[in-house]
Amino acid sequence: MSDPIRIDLPLTRQKARSLRAGQVVELFGVMYTARDAAHKRLIDLIETGAELPVDLADITIYYVGPSPAAPGAVIGSAGPTSSYRMDPYSPTLIERGQTGMVGKGPRGQKVVDAMCEHGAVYFAAVGGAAALIAQSIKSYEIVAYEDLGAEALARITVEAFPCIVAQDSMGGDLYKQQ
Repeated sequence: MSDPIRIDLPLTRQKARSLRAGQVVELFGVMYTARDAAHKRLIDLIETGAELPVDLADITIYYVGPSPAAPGAVIGSAGPTSSYRMDPYSPTLIERGQTGMVGKGPRGQKVVDAMCEHGAVYFAAVGGAAALIAQSIKSYEIVAYEDLGAEALARITVEAFPCIVAQDSMGGDLYKQQ
């Protein structure tokens, strides 16, 4: 197996379009955390024309609801959640600039179509390795929806965050490859 590809965030559309399903990558830089409740709030803001709490251009969102941090730790266990729960919201966010998503499990066809049309990529993080993944998270700061607790929209800084390109902007799909 070859060394992981280093991806420095933010993830531009050009970088996203260069990635292919099956590639092992490590992410470095700032990404955001959000789950379905936060995604719904973002869509509600978009639909009403209100200002968003973050700029969606070239953003990567990690689908995670981290556990509380132990004393002295940045974050608790931070394993990926099932991505299909964000499928109703992802096409709209991709159209408005989101280029990266991190979670577990395959995405629906509407999400894949939006990825291909707009140049986005979906990374799979390894489920069951939440404590290991948390070691790659160097900072965690809630930026919106604090009332959602672990599902709040938060900014994280990551170093050598391990994942695999699961579905790419050319329609490549690790879940369908044999």
